[in-house]
Amino acid sequence: MNRRFCQVDVFGEDSCTGNPLAVVLDAESLDDEALRRFAVWSNLSECTFVLPPTTPGADYRVRIFSLNTELPFAGHPTLGTARAWLDAGGSPATPGVVVQECGAGLIPVRVDGDLLAFAAPPRIRSGPVDADTLTAVTAILGVEREKVVDAEWLDNGPGWVGLLLDSAHTVLELHPDASAHPGRWDIGVIGPHSLEAETRFELRAFFTEGTEPLREDPVTGSLNAAAAQWLLSSGRASAPYLAAQGTAMGRRGRIHIATEDDRIWVGGRADVVLSGTAAL
Repeated sequence: MNRRFCQVDVFGEDSCTGNPLAVVLDAESLDDEALRRFAVWSNLSECTFVLPPTTPGADYRVRIFSLNTELPFAGHPTLGTARAWLDAGGSPATPGVVVQECGAGLIPVRVDGDLLAFAAPPRIRSGPVDADTLTAVTAILGVEREKVVDAEWLDNGPGWVGLLLDSAHTVLELHPDASAHPGRWDIGVIGPHSLEAETRFELRAFFTEGTEPLREDPVTGSLNAAAAQWLLSSGRASAPYLAAQGTAMGRRGRIHIATEDDRIWVGGRADVVLSGTAAL
């Protein structure tokens, strides 16, 4: 049957400068194999499927796939799905706040004109990175150990291990290669820009999927959310600040970090670029 479908550009400074997301808006009756097959076929970093909510207080439920792996939470799919749902006629129970149900629970998404922002969920793993993992990650990144300022688990669902490097320049010069280190990797890299720069930090996100080579994600909301928790709690940053991601890939991702009501909010633009139907 034909199901409503759209492709959304998320976190871009302008349209088509961020991270694309595929959204199937009518995913009822699709089994897990159909979801995985379509997500792999879409060939995007994530694909989401919208379903009726099962929890009181939620406006809709979403299942998030990174190719054939289902994630409990991811950032750019959260904003992109909310924008797709709103553009398709969705009306939140609470004006100005969309409540998404996902594997990580209920995630509020604030609507402020062109900007959407989600409340950063708690990390399910934090703290220092063990020596063996850090050695492997630095080898994959090809970065000198003296340029690594600190490392922390930034796992809020996708499993990020985060490295803070000495500068944004070092981050942008990375050419990672995981061929000598097979297995699942989710690596987030952060580096500060100069105080005169438009953005405070530069981020990059690298991940593996099955036996495929290491891939780079253009702009990553979950990584930015956990990185903000780390940077703010350690005194390395103060909110609000603007982060950049995707620069090395020719994108212009811009992530707005703010704090309010004891929450960290991760925001950016989300624009529906393609809309129509998918035969599923």
